[in-house]
Amino acid sequence: MRKVLITGFEPFGGALVNPALEAVKQLDGFQLNGGEIVICEVPVTRYDAIKAVTKAIETHKPTFVITVGQAAGRNAITPERVAINIDDFRIPDNGGNQPIDEPIDEDGPDAYFSTLPIKAITSAMQEKGIPCTVSNTAGTFVCNHVFYGVQHFLRDTDIGHGFIHIPLLPEQAAATDQPSMSLETIVEGLKVAAQATLDNKHDIAVGAGKIC
Repeated sequence: MRKVLITGFEPFGGALVNPALEAVKQLDGFQLNGGEIVICEVPVTRYDAIKAVTKAIETHKPTFVITVGQAAGRNAITPERVAINIDDFRIPDNGGNQPIDEPIDEDGPDAYFSTLPIKAITSAMQEKGIPCTVSNTAGTFVCNHVFYGVQHFLRDTDIGHGFIHIPLLPEQAAATDQPSMSLETIVEGLKVAAQATLDNKHDIAVGAGKIC
């Protein structure tokens, strides 16, 4: 049976919860049509995060990997298009690291594109009424760090991988003016993403670009 490894980050920046981890916890063992979901918790620490995911890949031997992280300020689930070879941390990670303009891998390429069918994922979620748009930036913190590092690790394999950002939970955004999404909707969205990944060997050709 094919496996989809979905990973979620621990809380960071003084927060007590991370919606990525809370959602992933509810997905462990979920049966898809033609596969199942396995999970992994990821530390928000430079390089240790990549090691955690690659160890899970070696353990579970998945067909696909979906790494997931929170994106405060976003009002939709956003599959990422590209990871860039730079660490530029606005705040320290959970290990106290705060690199500025440092490459993730000095010998790696400038960027890697997602090898998941991101437009098929987006379309499948939209058909279910779940807000979802393609994103063209994964930031320069640990989310992008993991996205790039895992792509680099998988570069000579047939394992597909990509990163998906999710909004804050309502309880995280309650005292702010930031948008949020219920945990139930996030969990359902990630199930849809996993199934769409299994169902689409190639991505669909639909417009999802932005002018600026």
